[in-house]
Amino acid sequence: MAVFSPSLSLSPSFRLSSFSSSSSFASRLRAPSLMLGARRRTPPLSVVSCSSGLASDSPNYPRPQTATMAPFGLLRDEGSMPKPSYRWHRVLLKVSGEALAGDQTQTIDPKITMSIAREVASVTRLGIEVAIVVGGGNIFRGASWAGCSGLDRSSADYIGMLATVMNAMFLQATMESIGIPTRVQTAFRMSEVAEPYIKRRAVRHLEKGRVVIFAAGTGNPFFTTDTAAALRCAEINAEVVLKATNVDGVYEDDPRVNPNARLLDNLTYQEVTSKDLSVMDMTAITLCQENNIPVVVFNLTKPGNIAKAIVGDKVGTFIGGRNPQQGCDGSTLAHELRILNEFET
Repeated sequence: MAVFSPSLSLSPSFRLSSFSSSSSFASRLRAPSLMLGARRRTPPLSVVSCSSGLASDSPNYPRPQTATMAPFGLLRDEGSMPKPSYRWHRVLLKVSGEALAGDQTQTIDPKITMSIAREVASVTRLGIEVAIVVGGGNIFRGASWAGCSGLDRSSADYIGMLATVMNAMFLQATMESIGIPTRVQTAFRMSEVAEPYIKRRAVRHLEKGRVVIFAAGTGNPFFTTDTAAALRCAEINAEVVLKATNVDGVYEDDPRVNPNARLLDNLTYQEVTSKDLSVMDMTAITLCQENNIPVVVFNLTKPGNIAKAIVGDKVGTFIGGRNPQQGCDGSTLAHELRILNEFET
């Protein structure tokens, strides 16, 4: 009995033509897939995935390098943040209200605030983090008005705190007019005009290159803005308090009374307290001493002094635990220079 076999019944010519047609059909099917595959292998020019993790985990989509925006538009990678080789890396600048008044002909001198803004701008470009505490003596000093018209000391001090907020807002407007990102934080809530003081938020602002202005003192009566400067400096781990005043530094006598009074270049905390020098109030000096925070007192009105003080150049009077000009032998200096050279290379 004959068995029908489809493969045997087909002629060789028919099988050849069928194979050739099927191979050409398969090649036509594979061609687009190859072309699509070529497109898939070509890496995209710019891919940023915000919601899906597949694209960033795929080998065809390289993970983008994270970067942060440095002050004034300088782009820098997170892993290679420039660390300044200056004396201070994070400073707290204390600006008294009397210094903002300038020649006392007006409450706030716009020339003084602009000079502060320009010099702070010059050092923030170097990567130095700057926080500012402002006083309010040019508008209202609580200790001077206490007892007038039945005004008690606590209420007078709260009015003085409001005066510091006014100075802070004016200084913020001046800084932002020349492109300095600035935040004002107050010791008590004034949400419509400023942020409440939060330590971690303040530190984060500084790390992002913003200038933070602390206003309203400590938020408590009977404490001066000098004490607020020492307190904020300790809280945000700043390295120095820079006290900007209308005089060149600390004198052994009142220079307005004794023109021959000698300017003191270096002082210890004990000398300030024992000689009762009118630098800062005793609470502020004691707080700086307990936390080993140096204080530099300098003249705000001289151009360039703010920048010099912030980067650590010699200016005004240095108050600290030991004399910075003494007690450094050759081996210590060589060790510091070696560390500096290793950092620069």
